[in-house]
Amino acid sequence: MNRPPPPLLVASDLSKLFGGVVALDTLNLEVRANDILGLIGPNGSGKTTFFNVVTGIYPATSGRVTFDGAEITGFSTQAVYRSGISRTFQRSRLSLPLSVFDNIMVGNHKRLNQGLWFNLVRRGAFREEFEANFEEARTLIRVFDAPLAERMFEAVAGFPMIDRRRIEICRALISHPKLLLLDEPSAGMTHDETSALMDDILEVKARFKDLTIVIVEHEMGVIERITNRCVVLNFGQKICEGTYQEVSRDRQVQEAYLGIE
Repeated sequence: MNRPPPPLLVASDLSKLFGGVVALDTLNLEVRANDILGLIGPNGSGKTTFFNVVTGIYPATSGRVTFDGAEITGFSTQAVYRSGISRTFQRSRLSLPLSVFDNIMVGNHKRLNQGLWFNLVRRGAFREEFEANFEEARTLIRVFDAPLAERMFEAVAGFPMIDRRRIEICRALISHPKLLLLDEPSAGMTHDETSALMDDILEVKARFKDLTIVIVEHEMGVIERITNRCVVLNFGQKICEGTYQEVSRDRQVQEAYLGIE
């Protein structure tokens, strides 16, 4: 009998308070290695706050976060990134005047040689590193969209939203993370664009088999299509967990999220 892989990320009694507002309330949540986990719930249920606490943007008020067997509670954003967690944001964080390549390389700084001597004096080695990184970034972009890979030096400002989302995900992937957190990747896109981006994410998961993904998404069609498992939050607490079919039939979920009284 095959046992499921051990959890990659574990939140234990995790709480986050903003003054008198409880954003996360003793949350216990596990993310299994190699899964695509959907994190869903109504607005204000704590989904993005969970991402922000895990990635060190907000300190936890109480509780613990363990990643890949090591506690990361209280880690800085840089330390969380170096441990192997990358993310995207609901609102685009791209630098629009910069090129596709430059924006992707922003996500790769832990693997770049940033020493002054290397960059100014060892020009041959610098060129080799640049060419290797350029080819890696272009190969990654090709997973999403082959024509986009031929426009690596164009400013991001000239691209539609779906391509900007692709670039953001590539920026998160270029550091070879173990865990990718996607915060509403379909925000601002049409139904057809959303469908195309989900094709891209499934292709990424097929190519990077050891990659684990947690996706926050309001489009239930997206959650149903691409996730192995779902966790539903409400008022900072987990109210349901299971497959999409299981959680969509749960009465608490219907009342809290699907609008059924």
